[in-house]
Amino acid sequence: MAEKPVVAIVGRPNVGKSTLFNRLVGQRRAIVEDIPGTTRDRLYGDVEWAGRAFTVIDTGGLELSPSSDMMTSVANQVGVAVDEADLILFAVDSVDGITAADEEIAQLLRAGNVAGSRARQQKPVIVVAGKADNQERRDAANEFFALGFEDVVPVSAVHGANSGDLLDLVLSKLPEPPLYESEEDDRLKVAIVGRPNVGKSSLLNKLIGQQRVVVSDVPGTTRDAIDTEIEYAGRRFLLVDTAGIRRRGRIEQGIEKYSVLRSERSVSRADVIVLVVDATEMVTAQDLHIAGDVEREGKGIVLVVNKWDLVEKDTHTIQQYLEEIGREFNFMRWVPTVFISALTGQRVQRVLDEAIGVEAERQRRVPTGQLNEVVERAVTAHPPATHKGRQLRVYYATQATVAPPTFIFFVNDPDLVHFAYERFLENTLREAFGFRGTAVRLRFRPRKLVEEPTRGRRS
Repeated sequence: MAEKPVVAIVGRPNVGKSTLFNRLVGQRRAIVEDIPGTTRDRLYGDVEWAGRAFTVIDTGGLELSPSSDMMTSVANQVGVAVDEADLILFAVDSVDGITAADEEIAQLLRAGNVAGSRARQQKPVIVVAGKADNQERRDAANEFFALGFEDVVPVSAVHGANSGDLLDLVLSKLPEPPLYESEEDDRLKVAIVGRPNVGKSSLLNKLIGQQRVVVSDVPGTTRDAIDTEIEYAGRRFLLVDTAGIRRRGRIEQGIEKYSVLRSERSVSRADVIVLVVDATEMVTAQDLHIAGDVEREGKGIVLVVNKWDLVEKDTHTIQQYLEEIGREFNFMRWVPTVFISALTGQRVQRVLDEAIGVEAERQRRVPTGQLNEVVERAVTAHPPATHKGRQLRVYYATQATVAPPTFIFFVNDPDLVHFAYERFLENTLREAFGFRGTAVRLRFRPRKLVEEPTRGRRS
């Protein structure tokens, strides 16, 4: 499929850029709060309209005189979005009218000189006068023609007023947009998760080779789940950087609450989860909580120990760390571990190599004959204990599905399956067939025995 055209939404803080983004993509992808500066990173979404498709980018509020290093990073993110875009939606506020900041941004857009932009070329611009919730505001939007652009569209992103007209105009301005085609999504979806400030965004930036996500040493910098598509080792990846996941009792209401929910949803739509922990702190209770959620979701997982460059090491250090990880993750000993430094780039590519391997294990199918040979030997060598005079009998097993590998065991009574024996059967399958890095599901079903025909019975 040809690349879709790109549309970037830019403007000063709190003019409704994220609300417009959500309206265009048709879902609440961007976090929307009446607080300036809520959006910091670039957020991407796909839009289909009138049989054609394009990608839209939501950006942080642009301040012409950034008051902090954080806002400078945000401005650079806006510049990168402008570089990528074929068309700019310049968001303004119909309630406020033209402000000095709007005029400065308009001047930069006309000159193709947004901070952080390398293109230095003028892009087509549509002025979107947001919050035009009534006819009076829609009429007042005409004043925005003074910004010097040909097209001004008053829109109420909340109510959808004029959004169709805006989309029609967007399509007319885009360069040869390809027809929308449906195709099977063969991308390996990898979500990078972990506690705040363990280096998730730094890892993502190293993996993709550019400053794709704002990186700061202030915990909680990433608020939205950010999708980035890359190619590596002949595979297409969709990488998702997420907000730090705190313990539920410490999650604040508002923006952080929605960020954490977004991160948890990112886990549910990913194939493989990269769980990042801090080598200087090692495994915490919250890391284990996140890992447990991943296992319950049935996902693949790679454990990444970041900030390895900060650890004083000798020849025994890695083994000591692996032993501690094994003790802490005793319920997930099958998880592969990679020691990296996202700061220096040490071993970061191994993260993707491990993700490819884990996904292959998630798709593994075991022939029924081999499966039952392994199960029969295991049950014979270690028969289940009796419970109240009854003993579990395992008749046969079959693999039902993959991603995660799921096996159906037909038994005399599922209620006789003790947790410990289920874990024994799972470990048996892992020892025989691998499944490194992926959850495995065992399901137990009753099988009614068919009575054998009686022989020699007298009538």
